[in-house]
Amino acid sequence: MKTHRLLFALALLLGLALAACAPVQSPGATADEPVPCSEAQITQQENGLPDLNGCELRIAVENAYQPFNYIDPETGEAVGYDYDIFNEICSRINCTPNFIETSWEAMVAIMGGEGSFDTFDVGADGITITEERAQHVDFSIPYITSQQVLLVRIDEDRFTEPEEFAADPSLIIGTQLGTTNYEAAKNLVGEDRIRAYDQFGTAVQALINGDVDAVMIDNVAGLGYVGVNADKLKITGKAVESEELGFIFSKGSPLVEPINQALESMKEDGTLDTLFQKWFQTEE
Repeated sequence: MKTHRLLFALALLLGLALAACAPVQSPGATADEPVPCSEAQITQQENGLPDLNGCELRIAVENAYQPFNYIDPETGEAVGYDYDIFNEICSRINCTPNFIETSWEAMVAIMGGEGSFDTFDVGADGITITEERAQHVDFSIPYITSQQVLLVRIDEDRFTEPEEFAADPSLIIGTQLGTTNYEAAKNLVGEDRIRAYDQFGTAVQALINGDVDAVMIDNVAGLGYVGVNADKLKITGKAVESEELGFIFSKGSPLVEPINQALESMKEDGTLDTLFQKWFQTEE
């Protein structure tokens, strides 16, 4: 019995010693979980860019806004401009991207002062920078400039310009609910002539099916839809409005500046333009 007690005591002491030597986990992380970037220590690399020390950057994407972020129907994989941009950002500032599918309605709620950033650190969905939204979220610097345009069927000949569309009360315009595109459509024709959809993909399909006569959309997104439906769709006329798009963060987020610095470096070396050409360039 004494021998057993002695062995037990030695084993207990050894266990305590090993526990004392074990590494301490960062707050909010376990041995199997990466540190969230919202809690990570931010240092600086030799090249002057921030170092997020391998933390997990949780990025909210809708996966329904081609070509920003969507599910490729041929491969079933999530792809798009936003995916490429954040993969590049994380390669520059040492973070691990984790894309989280999030509804547009959830992002709209946050930009309206409701909801929270509990499940993600940054939102990416071709989001227009506005003063009203900036009351509730912080924005990155613009990563793309866009214009509101009319997307129409390839054989459309009843109108060319937005003014001609507005002048015909029989014409119906489709767009996504809760977007600045909806506001632009309302300014053009009034709410009675708008058919609103939960996702842009649904609005575009309604256009192809003949359920609406045009879709109010950002020109960069419109180019993406034209690119994969060149025999069915085109953009017509001049722009209705211009706007800048950015990523959204919680107010006071420490991640705004590191991501802005990564974006600036991508602008300076041409990477941002290369990615733009990849996703938005079409033959004209």
